[in-house]
Amino acid sequence: MPLNPVPDDHVATIVTSLEMRSKPPLRPAAASPLRLAHWPAPASEKYKTLFRRVGAPWLWFSRLVIPEEALRRILDDDKVEVYAVTDRAGIELGMLELDFRVEGNCELSYVGLVPELTGKGNGGWLMAQALGLAWRKGVERVWVHTCTLDHPAALGFYRRHGFVPYKRTVESFADPRIGGILAPDAAPHIPCLGSLRR
Repeated sequence: MPLNPVPDDHVATIVTSLEMRSKPPLRPAAASPLRLAHWPAPASEKYKTLFRRVGAPWLWFSRLVIPEEALRRILDDDKVEVYAVTDRAGIELGMLELDFRVEGNCELSYVGLVPELTGKGNGGWLMAQALGLAWRKGVERVWVHTCTLDHPAALGFYRRHGFVPYKRTVESFADPRIGGILAPDAAPHIPCLGSLRR
């Protein structure tokens, strides 16, 4: 089996895409102190601040480097719904983004909580909210993707909630810590082999 080298200033990951082709049985959502706040067409900086807060531990960076015009096309589209997960004080602790731009489909584009909330049952609550919002009239397929940079339990989590893997791809990209897009200490579980900007 050949090993394909990855440049020191890049990161490689295996991406698994998963889907649901029918609405799962309704599970009662566990009680939670968290709430979803709909953010219609959020301001770019507000959105990116939450995106970074939730995603930096997993090297989420795509929405931080996308040109402003392209980001606004996404966030201003009525078929893209952004929600902040908030606590009772209104502090944003997670995000959910649903993309209905492909007819009959809903992509769970981003689903995540700050690391302090993981492993406490909050993910199950958030997935119940996501599926409740995703499965609406005309939707025949809900899909999501995860990768080997994500939380180690992510793939199993999606499968437990009824998603079925259907495709794997390999993705390689410039390490966002090297370019200063994310902090040098982001995602400490993923080795950075290149030289960090100081």
